[in-house]
Amino acid sequence: MKFFIDTADTDVIREAQSKGWVDGVTTNPSLVAQSGKPMEKLIAEICEMVPGPVSAEVLSTSYEDMLVEGRKLAAIASNVVVKVPLTEDGLRAVHSFTEEDIQTNVTLCFSPMQALLAAKAGATMISPFVGRLDDISHQGMELVEQICQIYDNYLFDTEVLVASVRSPMHMLQATQIGADIATLPYKVLKQLVRHPLTDLGLEQFLKDAQSIPKA
Repeated sequence: MKFFIDTADTDVIREAQSKGWVDGVTTNPSLVAQSGKPMEKLIAEICEMVPGPVSAEVLSTSYEDMLVEGRKLAAIASNVVVKVPLTEDGLRAVHSFTEEDIQTNVTLCFSPMQALLAAKAGATMISPFVGRLDDISHQGMELVEQICQIYDNYLFDTEVLVASVRSPMHMLQATQIGADIATLPYKVLKQLVRHPLTDLGLEQFLKDAQSIPKA
């Protein structure tokens, strides 16, 4: 599984990348706004830091405007993935981007049929939002499982990118289902490292090591 970090904070990206944890980055308008930097300048900076895919989301909602904006974003760097909302105009834009060899990440997916349409449009990635489904008492990971099964049934190349990850349990379930990618906040990524028995074991080893005879 590929690990993407869901942030527009370049300091966080740099720290996570130094640990070998980052295969790519996803951003969204909310995260970019928090950075306080212009969109194109920020995406260019991230693309220089991370060789893997960097998702940059269009702000337009009409087909024609999405094409203009998406082409501009894709021209920033070769590893930019244009993030497009799962709407009729969005899927039409994805189809056009696919014909132009522009990579796409279809975002805000909440149903398996939406995911099917995105794959048929040629999406590079589909982003089901598991945490937001959990918030309304649906099983977010059930959607991921359904999408993976559909894509396997019909041999779609679209990668399943699990988004809105809230906990290590989401990550465990995503790996068991066989999702291709998960994007997660750095806070959750760091939680994957920790276990109380690891801490206790290390503490005991270091304590015992004090009695090792010195040469």
